[in-house]
Amino acid sequence: MAEEPTEREVGVGPHPRPWPDDPRLDPELLRDGDRRNVLDAYRYWSNEAIVADLDTRRHPFHVAIENWQHDMNIGTVVRTANAFNAAGVHVVGRRRWNRRGAMVTDRYMHVSHHEDIDALMAWASSESLAVVAIDLVPGSVPIETALLPERCVLVFGQEGPGLSPEVCERAALVCSITQFGSTRSINAGVAAGIAMHTWIRQHAH
Repeated sequence: MAEEPTEREVGVGPHPRPWPDDPRLDPELLRDGDRRNVLDAYRYWSNEAIVADLDTRRHPFHVAIENWQHDMNIGTVVRTANAFNAAGVHVVGRRRWNRRGAMVTDRYMHVSHHEDIDALMAWASSESLAVVAIDLVPGSVPIETALLPERCVLVFGQEGPGLSPEVCERAALVCSITQFGSTRSINAGVAAGIAMHTWIRQHAH
């Protein structure tokens, strides 16, 4: 009888001695192995070292998402923001959010909290960042034809109700994602990925 195939292991095992003399490396990971979901270039690096390296080349856009009803998509947004190396993620409303979808990528991101839209807007103004609302509302500009500001905060609503009217009224730009099916909206996590990739296509070098 043939043996069942074993599940493919992720990462690397313990590092052979002598260990490299590199302050970025984590002694426990060197000893026990590194099974994290990170790029091979970051194997055995401490989380702090990875964050510090990412900080040297983060893109100048931020992502914010409203969290009035404990939105389950925030983890997915954080994970995607990590993939595109956003400068930061901002949770507006409830402080607690479901981290499961982030797949621990929040360890490598700067995640901030704002009590309400006023607080987010004040922070964006202090950082000279344009607020770009992403929602399918009257008067919105198709994101496929819009030029996104290089320094900006992409703001997303929660599943169902979308963005609060206050954000759309106060944003420098309101963009929508053109759709061709029967529903009026797409998953907030998917919308965030499309918007971030649009920024990447326009500004990343």
